[in-house]
Amino acid sequence: MGRRSVALAPWHWIVRAYLRLIDPLVDACVRLGVSPNALTLIGTAVAIGVGGLFAAGRMHLAGWTLGLLAFFDVIDGAVARRAGRTTPFGGFLDSTMDRVADGALLGGIVAFYAMHPHPAGRGPLMLGVALLALVAIQLTSYTRAKADRLGVDLAGVGWFERPERITLLAAPQAFFGLRWEWAVFDLVVAVLALAAVVTVGQRLRHVARALYLS
Repeated sequence: MGRRSVALAPWHWIVRAYLRLIDPLVDACVRLGVSPNALTLIGTAVAIGVGGLFAAGRMHLAGWTLGLLAFFDVIDGAVARRAGRTTPFGGFLDSTMDRVADGALLGGIVAFYAMHPHPAGRGPLMLGVALLALVAIQLTSYTRAKADRLGVDLAGVGWFERPERITLLAAPQAFFGLRWEWAVFDLVVAVLALAAVVTVGQRLRHVARALYLS
């Protein structure tokens, strides 16, 4: 959670405030002996369900569900660290399930644009933007994993990471849904795509410089 650039300070503040808010829940899970891996799997199941809500056009419900249950996305690691139950498999499972969750959320948005006529006629355009967001977001994770194997630290490199993406997918949809001919939702998807593409570019440049100058 500490890997943030200065430009994302407001997002960083939001994430830190959210972590403080759910801190009592972390303590409760530790006391009850809840498995961090079980929390990871529950969070993934929630994301898959929200992806289905996106596909069905239930944007308000999708936003509130994702927002209220997003703690599963961050609580597993916190519980593991506080309980002293961090394991290599737990880290591997968490990373793998994060990719499944991202695919489900963005896949639901792609399905939404494919299945529902756009009231402003931007359907084909937004379908392409959603597909771009899906691919680019998966690439942000791949570039980081590959850079780690090459010994290059990508801490703080890039515009958005998962907490910011989850916040952007949850809050606007919870309050605005598909109002104004889907304008807010279209903007969210466009921002996700742009941020992911820029992040991939920033990480490629950072890795290239690190390897060529090493």
